[in-house]
Amino acid sequence: MKIATWNVNSLKVRLPHVLQWLGENPVDVLCIQETKLTDDKFPLAEIKEAGYDAVFTGQKTYNGVAILSRHPITDVVRNNPRFADEQQRIIAATIEGMRIVCAYVPNGQTVESDKYAYKLAWLASLRDWLEEEMRSHAQFALLGDYNIAPDDRDVHDPVAWAGQVLCSDPERAALQALCELGLCDSFRLFEQAEKSFSWWDYRQLAFRRNCGLRIDHILLSAALARRCTACAIDRVPRKWEQPSDHAPVVATLA
Repeated sequence: MKIATWNVNSLKVRLPHVLQWLGENPVDVLCIQETKLTDDKFPLAEIKEAGYDAVFTGQKTYNGVAILSRHPITDVVRNNPRFADEQQRIIAATIEGMRIVCAYVPNGQTVESDKYAYKLAWLASLRDWLEEEMRSHAQFALLGDYNIAPDDRDVHDPVAWAGQVLCSDPERAALQALCELGLCDSFRLFEQAEKSFSWWDYRQLAFRRNCGLRIDHILLSAALARRCTACAIDRVPRKWEQPSDHAPVVATLA
């Protein structure tokens, strides 16, 4: 079984890419962030024609998340019930005995901004809710765009990014707090090439120069980590015409 996450940066724009990628990489579950679509505009017919069911929650222009699955989807929860929020950033479901949570963590803008304080509060509440969820689900996975590079290995220029949003100590501590629930970074279960990133700015030829960050993650509970046989970043869609600025991350489970 394969589970994946991908910030598509507008499903309306990137739907052909998603369908092409699923055709070439028929993962069992795909978590999508930044759909940027209201629910009535979600391309459910096209997704079903590709062999997937989907659950989603969205809004106009910003945010929006979805879970696509080749298997039955049950027990759907939209948003964090512990955190009142108009922004559509979380959707959870049970698939093949696994509790799957798809999350689009706030960016934070700058460490001095109100959006940064919102990000830290959002993450703290996420941790509290996931602690409850994990009591009921041993097979648990949190997939998404975390907007956090876990450590300096995940940053093309750690000196330039030191203390900046996406790389600040409080953000990394919040990510570590999630891991301390009993979750592990599936990517780091395996030997990986240096300078492995999942996001590259559109500007300054960042992808061509591999000036990126690893901010898209699949965190697994201990039970799922024992089943994980591989985790990789697929850079291929980032080379396509009008790509998302993120690449898919795929974990393989025995």
